[in-house]
Amino acid sequence: EAPTNVAWSMRNRSPLVRIPDRRGIGTRCELRMPDPSANPYLALAVQLAAGIDGLQKKLTPPDPVNKNIFEMSFRERRKYRIDELPRDLHEALDMLENDDVIRDALGAHIYERFVEAKREEWQEYIGRVSEWEVERYLAQY
Repeated sequence: EAPTNVAWSMRNRSPLVRIPDRRGIGTRCELRMPDPSANPYLALAVQLAAGIDGLQKKLTPPDPVNKNIFEMSFRERRKYRIDELPRDLHEALDMLENDDVIRDALGAHIYERFVEAKREEWQEYIGRVSEWEVERYLAQY
C-alpha cells in the first residue's frame, strides 16, 4: 500500500519516509509517496528544497514509527503525532498555496502556472468525476 501518513522508520515500510541502515555518508533515504505521474524534476526539486529548509532550520525529526501504520487506530496515530497527507487535489492545493519553501524552489512563474493548471483540473474533476477519470488518465497510462 502507498503511504498516506507522514512518519518515518528505519525498517518499517508503512511510513512515508524510510531510512534503511545508516551508513554514514552513504546513508540513503526513501521517499515512498511520489505519484508515478508526477513530473520527476519538479518532485525532486521540491524534495531537495524541503530537506535543505529542514537542515537550515535545524529541525529534528520525530521518533521513528516502528509499528505498521495501516494497522494503527486513529487514536494511536494521534498519540504518535502522525499527520495524514492531503486526501484530494483541492486539499493539496490549499496546503501548497501556504508553502513558501515550494514556491521559492519552483520560482514564481512555474509555481503560479502549476497552481493555476491544477485548480482548473480540480474544477473539471468535480464536474464529472467518474467519466473524467477514465477520459483523462486511462489513455495516458
